[in-house]
Amino acid sequence: MLSPERLALPDYEYLAQRHVLTYMEDAVCQLLENKEDISQYGIARFFTEYFNSVCQGTHILFREFSFIQATPHNRASFLRAFWRCFRTVGKNGDLLTMREYHCLLQLLCPDFPLELTQKAARIVLMDDAMDCLMSFSDFLFAFQIQFYYSEFLESVAAIYQDLLAGKNPNTVIVPTSSSGQHRQRPTLGEASMLEGVEASLFYQCLENLCDRHKYSCPPPALVKEVLSNVQRLTFYGFLVALSKHHGINQALGALPDKGDLMHDPAMDEELERLVVRSRLHRTSRQHRAKEPGAFGFQRRDKLEALERVPSAAAPTPYPYRWEPRE
Repeated sequence: MLSPERLALPDYEYLAQRHVLTYMEDAVCQLLENKEDISQYGIARFFTEYFNSVCQGTHILFREFSFIQATPHNRASFLRAFWRCFRTVGKNGDLLTMREYHCLLQLLCPDFPLELTQKAARIVLMDDAMDCLMSFSDFLFAFQIQFYYSEFLESVAAIYQDLLAGKNPNTVIVPTSSSGQHRQRPTLGEASMLEGVEASLFYQCLENLCDRHKYSCPPPALVKEVLSNVQRLTFYGFLVALSKHHGINQALGALPDKGDLMHDPAMDEELERLVVRSRLHRTSRQHRAKEPGAFGFQRRDKLEALERVPSAAAPTPYPYRWEPRE
């Protein structure tokens, strides 16, 4: 059913907001690349299955990073897929390093950039060594913020550096992921992490940033809530607060609350079916192994007999052939 908000939007604005053209271009590219296979069951069926996978969020599996980050829906779908695929890591209480988490990300996206994983790990580890162990939940919520709001956080880092230097951030060109033309800034050093900036001034700059609507950002009201609880804060302190904020996680809508992170009834049911099917298959194989063979003795006896034939110790000039028992 069409929502009132959808009907109120002009056609071009709705298409842009939902990134419909991005998916149409991707679907056509896949159609042309696989036209011989697709011709067997029809173009209409292909488009139906493609957009069903977009709605279900499975369209991002094993795709290139440029496609995974192309739309907010793709990013949320990737976060959800990563959580569902590797939830058992947290359920088992395993602790992994940054590089191990990066390997898991590459299982879903082979060219996933290491730099993005490192930035997510730094939110958790702060000044600790980057080879320290992290829990699944800590890494996942930090990764969610860094991955989904990556362009926004680039701009936040630039504003933070300007505030530390006493500059007016509003006069600086804010970088975007697509331009690559923005002015290079120094990385956040130890001094900047320790000093921090005034929270109220920081929020004023971020409020202007959110008003530009050039990239996705957390809801401004929730950003204000995060910054209203402190007088000064560091850049990484801000990132930690974002990653742990319950409201921001709900607004993003990709992951469950932290208390429900290890629960996924639908996936658990599917895994249980796979386990039962595996057990039945194993039982069937064991049952067949105990059945009498074609030569009147059990297969285990046959294997033991094979070990006693001359060909087992040394090659013979003729093939050994079994004779049926009388």
